[in-house]
Amino acid sequence: MDRQKINRREFLKVAGAGAAMAATGRLANAADEAKPAQTAIPRWRGFNLLDYFSPRPMRPGSRSQTTEDDLRWMSDWGFDFVRLPMAYPQWIDFDPSQRITPDDMYKIKESALEYIDGLVETAHKHGLHVSLNFHRAPGYCVNAGFYEPFNLWKDQEALDAFCFHWGMWAKRYKDMSPSKISFDLVNEPSMREDMNDQHSKRGPVPGDVYRRVAEAAAKAIRAANPNHLVIADGNNVGNDVIPEIVDLNIAQSCRGYAPGYISHYKAPWAFSDVENLPAPVWPGTMGGQYWDRARLERYYQPWIDLAKKGVGVHCGECGCWIKTPHDVFLAWFGDVLDILTTNGIGYALWNFRGQFGILDSGRGDIEYEDWHGHKLDRRLLDLLRAY
Repeated sequence: MDRQKINRREFLKVAGAGAAMAATGRLANAADEAKPAQTAIPRWRGFNLLDYFSPRPMRPGSRSQTTEDDLRWMSDWGFDFVRLPMAYPQWIDFDPSQRITPDDMYKIKESALEYIDGLVETAHKHGLHVSLNFHRAPGYCVNAGFYEPFNLWKDQEALDAFCFHWGMWAKRYKDMSPSKISFDLVNEPSMREDMNDQHSKRGPVPGDVYRRVAEAAAKAIRAANPNHLVIADGNNVGNDVIPEIVDLNIAQSCRGYAPGYISHYKAPWAFSDVENLPAPVWPGTMGGQYWDRARLERYYQPWIDLAKKGVGVHCGECGCWIKTPHDVFLAWFGDVLDILTTNGIGYALWNFRGQFGILDSGRGDIEYEDWHGHKLDRRLLDLLRAY
């Protein structure tokens, strides 16, 4: 069932019935109610692909590598979007046995770029929009585990390298339409005292600082093509709207992970004490807080309000790790998708094949369907396709 078609059908019903109400002035109100909040960009729907997610290249022939079959299946199932969270060390030439240096940032490895070109080209072959994202940017990553010689939010040297890399990608794809390619600046920004310590104090990036970084990168990207589509992930690890950049013609990307008690239940990178977490329920109380659809709507309201101002909004990541009971996951995720879809906001599941995905997730509480040698979570796929 195609929810987008349903929305259009309902809109036409409203518009047709409205002729009889025109004298009372209620037609405009009915049309406004039927119109989704987000109309500035397409309501893209798809998946994150993790080929370039790690700063260390994937082994050749790895089972995790995206195949053309993956992209074909996405397209055949009605999806039209892939997001590539990438780590810049993948395409620079440096000695991996040594700490990376600021000078290394400018040593580009052409062979790595060509490999990424190949995935972009194959995705386009199957009608999929590609959104390039720096999961690890020069001077920042939401995850530690790789030494950064400077701080994107504090050091001009880091910002210069950041803009250099985005300018390179923008020039490489300078002739591509924004219907095919977009540039998602940096994954889940936050301000961390020590860029190389995962546990150092973290909080939102000051708005004026985020604006300075986003504006500089957007300028570098649009120097190659003024029509390039630029996206900025929400502040505070993707959760918060960035009002400071509303006038910069930059779309913004939210997340579909709230509450973390459901989306990241027992995930060791998200909770320090995974054995004593409250059991996830939907709706219900977890960690002393009650969550239901109404609270979820309040969580997304700032994003909906942003979209009503004419800013493009997309949910760049969403989903749930494998330890959450499947029925709880689907009940919660159905509400997430319904709220996003009602407001015209597309989404990208993290990921396609893997622990958050629809193929080979490794969940222990569902019956998989065999899909060309892969294990398919048919219930999750059906839920996604409904939206």
